Amino acid sequence: MSASLFIVATPIGNLADLSDRARTTLAEVDLIAAEDTRHSRKLLDHFGIHTSMVSLHEHNEASRVPGLVKRLCAGESIALISDAGTPLVSDPGQRLVVAAAAAGIVVSPVPGPCAALAALSVSGLDTRHFWFEGFLPARSTLRHKRLESLAKIEATLVFYVAPHRLSEVLADMSKVLGSARRAVLARELSKLHEQVYRGSLESLQADVAHDAMMSKGEMVVLVAGAAEAIAEPGEVDAMARILLEHLSAKNAAQVLRRLTGIPRNKAYALTQRIAAGNGENT
Repeated sequence: MSASLFIVATPIGNLADLSDRARTTLAEVDLIAAEDTRHSRKLLDHFGIHTSMVSLHEHNEASRVPGLVKRLCAGESIALISDAGTPLVSDPGQRLVVAAAAAGIVVSPVPGPCAALAALSVSGLDTRHFWFEGFLPARSTLRHKRLESLAKIEATLVFYVAPHRLSEVLADMSKVLGSARRAVLARELSKLHEQVYRGSLESLQADVAHDAMMSKGEMVVLVAGAAEAIAEPGEVDAMARILLEHLSAKNAAQVLRRLTGIPRNKAYALTQRIAAGNGENT
């Protein structure tokens, strides 16, 4: 294997998602630069990969890069991996990629899992235009300021959220972006307890307050862009009619509110009206 820096995507949960190419690359390179060597050792051991590793994380990247580039220039090949998913997507590695490219080293991606794209694909929100934000600031004042700068973006907003901050982040999103804005919470994607919750920011915030499981595991929060914050009236009406084919007016209203973000009273009034017009028992 000629001197190259490979950016290798690893599973976000299900180990079967490691591609054959990724497995071969990790086995054949001279060195693996891993965000957390202890975490990555479990993955490598599972596949019988014994390549040497060195840590590369946000605290040591600046000091580690010169040595890694020197090894690349000497003809060695290196694979960069993060704890899960695609490296550099809210993970360290940019300094290494920039330095390697500047030194004339081939930098090659080995594509695979990415939590942000996996969540986007099942969200039901706009997938043609999206803004990947990653993690918001930990401090509420800075988080508010950042959300304010995102409020008018007409594209699906994609966030990574730490479990212990989920409630406060949803509360800030609801306050700044609007409680009725449609949103999706995708947690533990590709894992045993994978769940995808859809609704308004208000309804998700309420659900998290009553369901402790929603605040556990790895999660992605997606919020509808400003252009589609609330579904069009015609879309809401069509959804309501479909739901009423299977649910009572009361239950249909609850589902409709979560899917579209319209207020509770409007959802109930709409399903009651349609049900009454159809002569159904509500």
